[in-house]
Order: sequence, then C-alpha cells, then structure tokens
Amino acid sequence: MSVVIRDIATDRAIRELADLKGLSPADAVRLAVEQELARERARLSLAERLAPLQDEFAAIRRPGGAPADKAFFDALSGQD
Repeated sequence: MSVVIRDIATDRAIRELADLKGLSPADAVRLAVEQELARERARLSLAERLAPLQDEFAAIRRPGGAPADKAFFDALSGQD
C-alpha cells in the first residue's frame, strides 16, 4: 500500500526532513510517524498522572474530634 501526498506544504516538510536526516522521503515519513506513535504510547492518562497526588492526599491525617455544629460556629463568633 502506498500513500500519495497531494498537500504541497506536507510534501515540502517531508522532503525537508528527509534532506536534514539524509533519508528517503518514505523513510522520513516512517521515522516521523514511529516517533509520534512512541510519544503517544508513552503519554500517561489523566488518571495515571493524578494517582500519586490522590495517594498523597489520601495519606494526609485529618483532624478528628466532634463535628462542627451551630453551637461551635456561634462560639467562634462570640455568640452564645
């Protein structure tokens, strides 16, 4: 199977990359696509990136004690 590039800017970019790398246009396309695939596969999902933060947050000790109720807040504001 072959790919035909009809877009002038894309063709120009492929040929420039091929010239810079000393490759054929087909090899330049293959190299670029393989590198982009590797980058995409290496990306972590949002859930994977957030997992360490969630673990750290879950490990934080939360103060215990009685729940704050109306009397507690009234006492804070000087009302009895």
